[in-house]
Amino acid sequence: MAVTDLAIGRIKEMILSGTLQPGSRLPNEADLAESLGLSRNSLREAVRALTAMRILVSRQGDGTYVSGLEPHLLLETMAFAADVSHGHTAHQLLQVRRLLEPQATALATGRLTTEQLDGLREILDRSAAAKGIEEFVRLDIEFHRTIVDAVGNPVLSTLLGILSTHTQRLRIVRGAQYAPARERAQREHEAIWRALTARDAGLAAGASAFHVAAVEDWLTGGAAGDGPGLPAP
Repeated sequence: MAVTDLAIGRIKEMILSGTLQPGSRLPNEADLAESLGLSRNSLREAVRALTAMRILVSRQGDGTYVSGLEPHLLLETMAFAADVSHGHTAHQLLQVRRLLEPQATALATGRLTTEQLDGLREILDRSAAAKGIEEFVRLDIEFHRTIVDAVGNPVLSTLLGILSTHTQRLRIVRGAQYAPARERAQREHEAIWRALTARDAGLAAGASAFHVAAVEDWLTGGAAGDGPGLPAP
């Protein structure tokens, strides 16, 4: 592992120094291994690891390239950590979401078009009629994603998507009484939508903060069954 880490570090240094630019093709394996003073096996392991991190991209029959290094794509590698988070770790992710999402909602208030607001209304109507947890969580994600995407910052959209993934949301909702959780989430989503429709950024941020804080409160105190049911994340 130490040799592979060294190989990863040396390729990263080439990218940071500008020797390898975003979108550029890596030299052939033999030449690159020789120039870096590495075995070809170590180089292959490093390339595999960097490909998994989205730093490199393998193109079948055409070689390996440095990716575009767009931050929102590199952040996607964090999604697995969010998927498997439990307990204290899940709470920490929610804390970060509570810091970011209300501000994103406030920013979206002045940027959502009439058509997008109508689309949010349609999502809420479908959510109210959803028959199962899977459909309800999918619509919950669509509701929040539509709002955040209106800000126009793909890094923010990706980061907030990672902070509360589909897998994590399903696990949290299944840990609560589903019907009360759904009803409460619906009310909170309606409050966010009304604030957005009124173009009231402060009210929208407050409604969003209340919504995320309700989930956080459940994780810290209601998980033992004290609360009336967890709102959808």
